[in-house]
Amino acid sequence: MRRLLKFLHTFAACGMIGALLAYALVLTYAPQDSAQSYADLRTTIAALCNYMLLPSMAVALITGLLAMVAHKPFLDQRWVWLKVLLGLSVFEGTLGVVGSKAGAAVGLSAKIAAGEPMAEALAQTIAHEWTALTVILTLTLANIALGVWRPRLVRRGEVT
Repeated sequence: MRRLLKFLHTFAACGMIGALLAYALVLTYAPQDSAQSYADLRTTIAALCNYMLLPSMAVALITGLLAMVAHKPFLDQRWVWLKVLLGLSVFEGTLGVVGSKAGAAVGLSAKIAAGEPMAEALAQTIAHEWTALTVILTLTLANIALGVWRPRLVRRGEVT
């Protein structure tokens, strides 16, 4: 059971990193010069989030928590609890980004409909998206590094 959970957890982490990097590539290279190309960009990002990022994140979170239950010594390891906190931060941040995409698209559409120049509104929306994407990617990579490195994380003066 532990090996299956480890495999699924690792596979899901790979899916998350892949989805986040694909998201970044779409933001970087997708044409955004018209309202239609922006709509296409949003459709592509929604597909990445719905079919790759969110399922991978759910599997990683669930298998990580189940691994703690299946392997009791994990419950006494501080690095595991730090991974849990980072994992929950990734979960919350990812849901926030996915949810805000819809709001940003609606807001941008309203600005375009009002006759506001698209380039300015688009640049602001994408700048916020890059910030959130960078934070989530950093937290995900930190979580993976903790799982590989597995530091002791002992208090000063504490002997193990």
